[in-house]
Amino acid sequence: MSLTKAKTLVQCDFDNTIAEEDVSFMILDAFSDGDWRQYLKLYREHKISVGVFSSQAFGLVKADKQTMLDFLLKKNVVKIRDGFKELLDYCARRGFRFVIVSNGLRFYIEAILENLGIDNVEVFAAETEFHPEGLEVKYFGPEGRQLQDNFKKSYVELFLSQGYRVIYIGDGYSDIIPASLADHVFARDDLLTDCRKKDCKYTPFDDLNDVVKGLGSLA
Repeated sequence: MSLTKAKTLVQCDFDNTIAEEDVSFMILDAFSDGDWRQYLKLYREHKISVGVFSSQAFGLVKADKQTMLDFLLKKNVVKIRDGFKELLDYCARRGFRFVIVSNGLRFYIEAILENLGIDNVEVFAAETEFHPEGLEVKYFGPEGRQLQDNFKKSYVELFLSQGYRVIYIGDGYSDIIPASLADHVFARDDLLTDCRKKDCKYTPFDDLNDVVKGLGSLA
């Protein structure tokens, strides 16, 4: 079945995919009161889940929400990958549902989108409570249950169960499992390395204009 005939959903990562860098790491580098990278090391060694990593690392951040948003937006430190608006426009023209599913924090993703003048994109990401003693970060799956891992995978499974053909865009280790469920993958960095080892349908990309071109060739 071609994309023109299928009910198609494009699930896209945010950090290192739409944003050129990992915005959560920017926040942690700027505001954490302690060695947050010790938890990143444990996560990358598969010794803790993403839920534990985010809880422990962001628990070291005591800055308030507005201070963090001022850092991200007023200093213009977040660079958006070329082709993002073109990708949104393309999906709208084709009738594709476009969603962002990220292990990052929803508050900064939505603020960055709003700053770009974008207010019609669905965002599924970590929820944040702001406390003077540190941020409290939690992931909730589609059914409202708190998750410690496989957050992105839970949404791919939801969309597949709703009858969508899922096109996945991502870059990192956390994208490997959810991308493996998709009909086609647009990949860079660690995800691309994994795709090259497997028998899956994938397209490398440098910027998001490459994804637009690739979607056209899939139709």
